[in-house]
Amino acid sequence: MGIEDLKLPLELPISKHARGIETLLASHQVIIVAGDTGSGKTTQLPKILLRAGFGRKGMIGHTQPRRLAAMSVANRISEELGIVPGTGVGVQVRFDQRVSENTCLKLMTDGILLAEIQHDRLLRRYQAIILDEAHERSLNIDFLLGYLKLILPRRRDLKLIVTSATLDVERMAAFFDNGGNGTPIVRVEGRSFPVTIHYHPAEQLAGEAPEEERQMAAISEAIARLSEQGGGDILVFLSSEKEIRETAAYLRKRSLPQTGILPLYSRLRAAEQQRIFASHQGRRIVLSTNVAETSLTVPGIHFVIDTGQARISRYSLQRKLLRLPIEAISRASADQRKGRCGRLAPGVCIRLYSEKDFLARPEFTDPEIRRSNLAQVILRMSSLGLGQPEDFPFLDAPQQKSINDGRRLLRELGALSEAGKLTRIGRMLAQLPLEPGLGRMLVTAA
Repeated sequence: MGIEDLKLPLELPISKHARGIETLLASHQVIIVAGDTGSGKTTQLPKILLRAGFGRKGMIGHTQPRRLAAMSVANRISEELGIVPGTGVGVQVRFDQRVSENTCLKLMTDGILLAEIQHDRLLRRYQAIILDEAHERSLNIDFLLGYLKLILPRRRDLKLIVTSATLDVERMAAFFDNGGNGTPIVRVEGRSFPVTIHYHPAEQLAGEAPEEERQMAAISEAIARLSEQGGGDILVFLSSEKEIRETAAYLRKRSLPQTGILPLYSRLRAAEQQRIFASHQGRRIVLSTNVAETSLTVPGIHFVIDTGQARISRYSLQRKLLRLPIEAISRASADQRKGRCGRLAPGVCIRLYSEKDFLARPEFTDPEIRRSNLAQVILRMSSLGLGQPEDFPFLDAPQQKSINDGRRLLRELGALSEAGKLTRIGRMLAQLPLEPGLGRMLVTAA
């Protein structure tokens, strides 16, 4: 691959930090990279590691929160290196694996790396790991952060880079500082032009529209206003697949001239997802869930319309149900959405809510561990012999009542004995990439 001669795009802000990162890797085991949207951290950090000699004695593992992001990043890096995807740069997501014996850089979802722990407790296949988009704070990410903190003292040859766009990086650095020489933070600015923010609540833009169509009418009006400011693609953030389908149908009925409407969400077929990367004529309007917020960069975006909402999973301890309510996003998420434009030219972001509403929102989204059923985490910890959740180094410790509820559910499923030991059924459930309740149904039906 000509690793020694790897070139980094000079226009990306991360490139001027490359030598500094290589120097830090020589003297530190963990590095935190705080990179704004458009800094190039996702695509260039693996190349920096390759250039520094990593990937020879073991692979470089690079995790992404979503399969769509893992596959698109693998394709992009392969293209930049001039190689065929699945050879030097491999990718593994659920039900799809393209990794060869020559693979030195492996893109994967964080769930795949978590599953590998069951067979490779010290992750000896890897010489370095990039834990990307750590600010998403999913259960998988929080578990990996804690587990890597545990094994790093036993794997002094393993390097870890944690990247984030909005995370409290000082807190993350302190989390990995085991009384040594400190965990360095590399701050990388984004490659961006000025972005103008307009607050236009849907009620103001489309107050006369029926309530069930008000948001779609407001989006249509916002598109009309943006069209007056020139050409360029528009990225619209919506909360669900259902909203995307309904909004797409609504906009297509308006027969916008020389305009294509493209949906984007995690469950979309791969061929449909790839359409957002294809060359095109005229304007495109991409209707996306929060998959385009950080995990995936949609090319050619000049304008953003933000509805300010997303589906956020929450487990009800009282009802024993996992819900997916539509909620207002945090300020950090709103700023991430704004940052998807302004990368090619000065951008405009229209928020379909008031500035007062924005300022009243929490700074960050609650970590998933604070709003989830912990049965799967407890089951995984038991199968790996990692002790009790109360003693595990989570970045944010879960509530005791959530831990008790998770244990109670596992006992009811027969996964844990009354003494808290893993049963035969529990060991079977731990091998399945499913919620314990769904896994128990499969085991019973087998």
